Amino acid sequence: MAEMKQIQVGKVVVNVGTGQVGQEVEKAVQLVEKLTGSNAVKTESKEQAKTFGLRSGLKIGAATTIRGEQAREFLEKVMPAVEEIKASQFDGNGNFSFGISEYIDVPGIDYDADIGMMGFEVTVTLERPGYRLKKRDYRPSEIGEDHIISDDEAKEFVEESFGVEVTE
Repeated sequence: MAEMKQIQVGKVVVNVGTGQVGQEVEKAVQLVEKLTGSNAVKTESKEQAKTFGLRSGLKIGAATTIRGEQAREFLEKVMPAVEEIKASQFDGNGNFSFGISEYIDVPGIDYDADIGMMGFEVTVTLERPGYRLKKRDYRPSEIGEDHIISDDEAKEFVEESFGVEVTE
């Protein structure tokens, strides 16, 4: 495969949504930092939901973004906990998301009584060399159609790189 056509992991976002305020959010921050080894930020609710006792601006979760080699290592660590990824979890641009219902399913992560039982979500952005064009400040431009990662290419990359089955 040509060098510019090689697919790589652009970034990985790890998210824990608690849906409530207080001690649960602190536990979510601890979990994200334990899983990734990087600092987590508290996420805020965007909308008001009176039925759940939420208003906008409340801290109700934790998230972090990891890039580069650290992102790939993280994926290699958590992918054994995922049996399969459904085709519907791909977004059409080569990105995909999956959830893990309990963090103790990840090999090498032991139960922590301070955190309790909690799950987390992972969103993976795949890209090719040259994707910087659309993100740069000076004269950003579009990515060519033949350079965009299709779902089929992304599925093939996930199966080959991480050994996870993609089902329809």
